Amino acid sequence: MNLILMGLPGAGKGTQAEKIVEKYQIPHISTGDMFRLAIKEGTELGNKAKSFMDKGELVPDEVTIGIVRERLSKDDCKKGFLLDGFPRTVAQAQALEDLLTDMEQSLDYVLHVDVPKDDLVKRLTGRRICPDCGATYHVIYNPPKQEGICDKDGATLIQRKDDQPETVSKRLEVNLEQTQPMLDFYRDKGYLVSINGSQEISKVFQDIDDKLGELA
Repeated sequence: MNLILMGLPGAGKGTQAEKIVEKYQIPHISTGDMFRLAIKEGTELGNKAKSFMDKGELVPDEVTIGIVRERLSKDDCKKGFLLDGFPRTVAQAQALEDLLTDMEQSLDYVLHVDVPKDDLVKRLTGRRICPDCGATYHVIYNPPKQEGICDKDGATLIQRKDDQPETVSKRLEVNLEQTQPMLDFYRDKGYLVSINGSQEISKVFQDIDDKLGELA
């Protein structure tokens, strides 16, 4: 099964990716992993990508698509793959369509773990950090025994600037603007499956599993 996993920060995409990979034994392929592997193997495209990354520049789409082709051609992708973080634009999505057609393959589903923005803000702004030992807590999901105090060393917990509501809200808005054209593209293609990510983790996976079961 050939899958793409989408979701905004805080939607729980990483957790669901782990569960999909464990059950269906397909590789979880992120953009960063693909680049690192190509660079480590010293492929021509990997070296090209490195030259752009070393200068702090974006890797051009034609190089990225070439690296995707190399990765999807490997033996561990024979049963399928789970792409995460790619494609990022409609142009990349169309290029992936062309690439898969060339490989005589196609996508099965684009799984979108959908969580309302307000819920994501609550999730992402609830994190608290110990400034001394680095321990991480969450006011709802993983609270300290004593409110605002680190369990390990008694230090007063802090909220990082990145986790403050205004910053989080802006970050989500940018992500929404970037992902909406992609969602529209895959909806028009008939690949998009929207999963309610506001449920318990196990229920989110059950909904994904039920959908993937249709491919068996």
